[in-house]
Amino acid sequence: MAPDPWLSMYDSTCHIAQEIAEKIQERNRCQRNGENATKLNVTIRSSLQNLKEKIDQLKDLLLRAISTRQITQLEGDRRQNLVDDLLTRQRQLQASYKNDGTEPDVIRSSLMTGGVKRGVTNPWLLEETEETRGLGFDGIRQQQQRIIQEQDAGLDALSSVLSRQKQMGQEIGNELEEQNEIIDDLTNLVANTDDKLRGQTRHVKMVDKKSTSCGMLVVIVLLLIAIAVVAVWPTH
Repeated sequence: MAPDPWLSMYDSTCHIAQEIAEKIQERNRCQRNGENATKLNVTIRSSLQNLKEKIDQLKDLLLRAISTRQITQLEGDRRQNLVDDLLTRQRQLQASYKNDGTEPDVIRSSLMTGGVKRGVTNPWLLEETEETRGLGFDGIRQQQQRIIQEQDAGLDALSSVLSRQKQMGQEIGNELEEQNEIIDDLTNLVANTDDKLRGQTRHVKMVDKKSTSCGMLVVIVLLLIAIAVVAVWPTH
């Protein structure tokens, strides 16, 4: 699968930020040793402008991807956090570029913490985490890529679970529709059977009524015959 263009641009932007931090450290060493750092300052200033443009492009691409639903809201939030982290690094690099006396280790430590925390008045006094302590810039970049890959794997797993749940919901919905159709058929069958029973009941009542009438007629006829016989029977 082809790499995501946004993530590729993010990686290249992080690399630019790391290179700027290294150039700032190199400039500070030159200034402490009394060497000319004019060329480095020009390079750093140009790189800072390039970093700002890259971050603006990342923000625009992210906004477009979210508005057109090319990525999920969860992925959009994760990428927004990455952009915010880059913005924090940019401000720190800009500040360290203007502050010629900042020590390299302090610059590196502040960059690795991911931003200024509430209640801390001096962002350069933040301590580096244990995960990044002792790592070079390439090592830190690899660690960031590993974290992003783990997050992507977690998102893929979550997407798979949600997909299975959606499929289960669709199957349950289909089964409910089939059950409703069966219930409707049974209802219609019961209604038809009830109508037939009512019709048969009326027919039986009519037959019973006719049978009763015929029996009474036979009795009357027999009585009339008996009376006639008696009337004509000779008396002695």
